[in-house]
Amino acid sequence: QVQLVESGGGSVQAGGSLRLSCTASGRTISTYAMGWFRQAPGKEREYVATIPYHVDTPDYADSVKGRFTISRDDAKNMLYLQMNSLKPEDTAVYLCAARTYLASRSSADYPYWGQGTQVTVSS
Repeated sequence: QVQLVESGGGSVQAGGSLRLSCTASGRTISTYAMGWFRQAPGKEREYVATIPYHVDTPDYADSVKGRFTISRDDAKNMLYLQMNSLKPEDTAVYLCAARTYLASRSSADYPYWGQGTQVTVSS
């Protein structure tokens, strides 16, 4: 199994930037598709971005496309999410997730999750 721990969250003003990190342990993530999801209070978990394990073809939700960048460093067993031009509606707990085989936009397809890191964007 793979264990995931997120870090890098915090409070920023609208228009600011944050870089989230996800540290994996237990297994190398080189054969895992990785994803970022977020969950705001009272709302369902929402897809943010995914990155496959074998090709550099990231995918983004329309709400973050052009502002967020997902990347991975398999040598360090790390996943990242660079978030620019943050908006108040980006406020949520951000979670990283891992699954074998193909990347997916559905949170139900991911068996491995971190605990999440809070991102708060003020207007």
